[in-house]
Amino acid sequence: MPEPTKKDETETENAPPPPEQKTPQDGGTEKGKVWSIGDGAPEETEKRDDSQRSTLFVEKPQSGSVSVGGNITFIAKVEAKDLLRKPNVKWFKGKWMDLASKAGKHLQLKESFERHTKIHTFEMHIIQAKENYAGNYRCEVSYKDKFDSCSFDLEVTESSQAAPSIDIRSAFKRSGDGQDDAGELDFSGLLKRREVKQQEEEPEVDVWELLKNANPSEYEKIAFQYGITDLRGMLKRLKRMRREVKKSAAFAKGLDPAYQVDKGGKVRFMVELADPTVELKWYKNGQEIRPSTKYIFEHKGNQRILFINNCTMTDDARYYVTAGDEKCSTELFVRDPPILVTKGLEDTNTYVGERVELSCEVSEDDANVKWFKNGVELTNEPKSRYRIKVEGKKHTLIIEEAAKNDSATYSVMTTGGQSEAKLSVDLRPLKISLALEDQTVRLGQEIHLKCEISENVQGKWYKNGQLVEASDRVKLYHKGRIHRFIIASAAVDDEGEYMFVPDAYNINIPCKVHVVDPPKLHLDGLGENNTVTVVAGSKLRLEIPITGEPTPKVMWSKGDKWITDSGRIRAETYPDSSCLVIDTAEREDSGPFRITLKNEAGEDTALINIKVVDVPDPPQAPNVTEVGEDWCVMTWEPPANDGGSPILGYFIERKKKQSSRWMRLNFELCKETTFEPKKMIEGVAYEVRVFAVNAIGISKPSMPSKSFVPLAVTSPPTLLAVDGVTDTSVTMKWRPPDHIGAAGLDGYVVEYCFEGNGFSQGISTDLSEELVEPPFNLEADEWIVANPELTDKTRFTINGLPTGSKILVRVKAVNAAGESEPRYHPQPILVKEVVEPPKIRLPRHLKQTYTRRVGETVNLVIPFQGRPRAKVSWQKNGSPIDKNQINIRNTENDTIIFIRKAERSHSGEYDMKVEVENLVDKATIDIQIVDRPGPPEIVTIEDVWGENVNLSWKPPKDDGNAAITGYTIQKADKKSMEWFTVIEHYHRTSATINELVIGNEYYFRIFAENMCGLSEDATMTKESALIAKDGKVYKYPVYDDFDFSERPLFTQPLINTYAVAGYNATLNCSVRGNPKPKITWLKNKVIIMNDPRYRMFSNQGVCTLEIRKPSPYDGGTYSCRAVNELGEAEVDCKLEVKVTQ
Repeated sequence: MPEPTKKDETETENAPPPPEQKTPQDGGTEKGKVWSIGDGAPEETEKRDDSQRSTLFVEKPQSGSVSVGGNITFIAKVEAKDLLRKPNVKWFKGKWMDLASKAGKHLQLKESFERHTKIHTFEMHIIQAKENYAGNYRCEVSYKDKFDSCSFDLEVTESSQAAPSIDIRSAFKRSGDGQDDAGELDFSGLLKRREVKQQEEEPEVDVWELLKNANPSEYEKIAFQYGITDLRGMLKRLKRMRREVKKSAAFAKGLDPAYQVDKGGKVRFMVELADPTVELKWYKNGQEIRPSTKYIFEHKGNQRILFINNCTMTDDARYYVTAGDEKCSTELFVRDPPILVTKGLEDTNTYVGERVELSCEVSEDDANVKWFKNGVELTNEPKSRYRIKVEGKKHTLIIEEAAKNDSATYSVMTTGGQSEAKLSVDLRPLKISLALEDQTVRLGQEIHLKCEISENVQGKWYKNGQLVEASDRVKLYHKGRIHRFIIASAAVDDEGEYMFVPDAYNINIPCKVHVVDPPKLHLDGLGENNTVTVVAGSKLRLEIPITGEPTPKVMWSKGDKWITDSGRIRAETYPDSSCLVIDTAEREDSGPFRITLKNEAGEDTALINIKVVDVPDPPQAPNVTEVGEDWCVMTWEPPANDGGSPILGYFIERKKKQSSRWMRLNFELCKETTFEPKKMIEGVAYEVRVFAVNAIGISKPSMPSKSFVPLAVTSPPTLLAVDGVTDTSVTMKWRPPDHIGAAGLDGYVVEYCFEGNGFSQGISTDLSEELVEPPFNLEADEWIVANPELTDKTRFTINGLPTGSKILVRVKAVNAAGESEPRYHPQPILVKEVVEPPKIRLPRHLKQTYTRRVGETVNLVIPFQGRPRAKVSWQKNGSPIDKNQINIRNTENDTIIFIRKAERSHSGEYDMKVEVENLVDKATIDIQIVDRPGPPEIVTIEDVWGENVNLSWKPPKDDGNAAITGYTIQKADKKSMEWFTVIEHYHRTSATINELVIGNEYYFRIFAENMCGLSEDATMTKESALIAKDGKVYKYPVYDDFDFSERPLFTQPLINTYAVAGYNATLNCSVRGNPKPKITWLKNKVIIMNDPRYRMFSNQGVCTLEIRKPSPYDGGTYSCRAVNELGEAEVDCKLEVKVTQ
């Protein structure tokens, strides 16, 4: 079913409210909010309140109806302009039923968002509606602390084959609150669309029958035509009567569904009983009716008759009659007589501004009468131009000041007739008492226009055909019949043709205003002394604003020569300016130019100085005076000609010699004539050039400088230290420089000098300090070069030194750029060998017994110190070490003992001795190589009693070179000989075994244990222990051997698997069978053999296939086949390998 339209709602809202009822803005009902017949006014009021407090909805769901089996959609829209997220929306039926849980085949909830309009749309679709879907629905929307709610109704009507369902309230709007004595109906919508005619007398018509058979859209028309005042109540009763269709057993003939009578008339109710003895009672609105002059009862056989005389509006009610437990009901409708127009309207002619009264008379006092203008209803509102006056039967429409647009056809309508008349509003003839006069005004003076007409009417002022509005500058005055136009200070733009046009008259009063002004030059935009500077070679267009009315004549001259409007130097004249144009400025164009203005009001002249300037000449080629690692220093001379403008600074550029691309080095002007370019690449040839800059621009570049190459010496060597001293030599060592540079490193120069050749008194005592500046004062020729040729090593020995002398040493790094700064040793070095006593620095873990297992590697490093020429010797248990079994390697600072594969014979005490001349230092290392112990010697069963056995044994002969930490005792039944551990980590050599099974015969065995683990073998008892039981000896039955043979059977099949490329995957299944089946794996029915990408396992019947780092190629069907002599079985699965993105 289509969504309910807004047309009816709009018509309802435009309808005038009846007396004693609020306007729609104050809570009036809307047609879209009416649900079904019989609903009360309080619910409608509640819905109206909801609409008033709406803060979120921009479009609310509207009530509607649908046929059984049809579809309908309700739409709610919420604006998201001020919302940060989507609002919460809930749909309810009744008060509490949340429809979100009912969504399915017949109910669908949808939502969408339009980004351009920022509107959230929420839809509720009802599909294949059923009768029980009818009822009241509610839509609630919430966002944070905001809340909005809207109720609407759904009516489900029968299909087209059944009797049409009448939804009276959704088709008509009543001005009252739904009670029997409610106010009158609002017929405005009907009156706008029907042609009103005087009602003629018609034969008596049963309105009840008309309503029963009429289309719902005709209800209001029938109500107005036949004077029904309570259409809503009548339709509510109509609906109730339609529901009362069951056949009665007590009444042979019941009451008609409804009766109609005119006010003051008489009505007759008659029923026919099936049993005349049944007691009958009559009721009106639930109250029993007693016989009176108004109510008269008659009996005629089986007929029972009720007469109601002199019917009034209070008799308009529901009546029913009871016969035993059954009742029969009907409705009585009392109709008011139509209201007639007894005196009609009359045509009227008047003038604009006059008071107009249109009057008529009707047949009843204070009757409901409606006024129309050209078919559009007029209301008696406070702000309306029309006022309606009622005096008994006389009704008058009053217009206080008639206007031209009030000319129209006015009509009045009642329930019984209508009348209409024409109103014509004309203008009075207009005369011009004082016309406007033409004026000539000087610039800045007042413009005052004045006219006078015969009528006091408004008017409009026009200038050159354009409407002129009042403003701060333009003042418009109207007093009585006089109109004035005033401009306090006239401007040039105020000149033109002015005209005054009275409102509503086809007449105008014209005049002309002429504004004059002496010529004047406006030179405010020029510089000091009216000087204009122009760059040589560029075009000058000097525009001088001019004023004057009429437009003055302009003349330009330079000296005695007049400038024409053509040529390289020319003058161009425009209405508000004059231009001096020089196409290509030259330095000869410099000088004063005269401009002269003339018109009928006067003359003005001025001198303008033109100055032509140019860019400076290029400087001379710069000179590079100094070069560093990545920098240089350059100088240049200023240009010979600055172009007529002072030099502001210079730009510098550089490029590689082999390149043609110049790079700007400074983006801020250099004010000096020297500059230091930086960040150049060491070892690359460069050229530089200079640009001069003045206020006009940048000069051409200078000639490039001579090419130069940035190079730098290395930094000094680092970490200069003494590596060794003998009686005649000193060995020095150092590290390469921190920075070498592009020139590389060719080698080192080692220099020394003897003590007493100019040492200063402030020699550093910090041996760790590295010195670049010398700690003494020596001349350059006092240093002796130790290596005439460069050495590329970082260690050098100075030989041939006298014993006992002291020397100072320095080292320099040398490359193509020269020698670096020297690195000095901070202390004088005594040329004499120093004896350092021996000292063994035994590691902490070797100060205790060093334990290793048989077969492990022994690798011990023992550092020591001692100079010169320390001698190291080793002994094992006081004897020299066999170097064929144990490797010993000695260096100047440490000694290493190495055993590739340790054996128990390597255990012992190792003595280390370090000797330097007569000084000695010793250390001892205890090495223990351990292994697992042997088994105990003899295991004896000492005693057997009850369920207990007492055992004893002797410790093993071989303890594995480690203490025995315990024993492990196991037992075995003689029948199965399966061993089970009874006791672990037992420390004694005797034990009692408890809880043995009576009747079983047991053997026992014992393992020895040390820090390496259990012994490889165990010692078993030679005899068994029988656990006898008291009484009769049990005879064991003889059983036949059970046949465990079985063909292969998969107890757990393969399952389809997904694997990720690059990660191992496994396929698992389980199988049983006897004899043990042979397992074969297949891929795509091809046996997998000797493929390193696959690993196959089988443990206790569980079969596993591992696929190493599969790729998509490894996907496919994998099968596992089990075969023994009794048969075979096979399962398969699919493997899919996915590649991660």
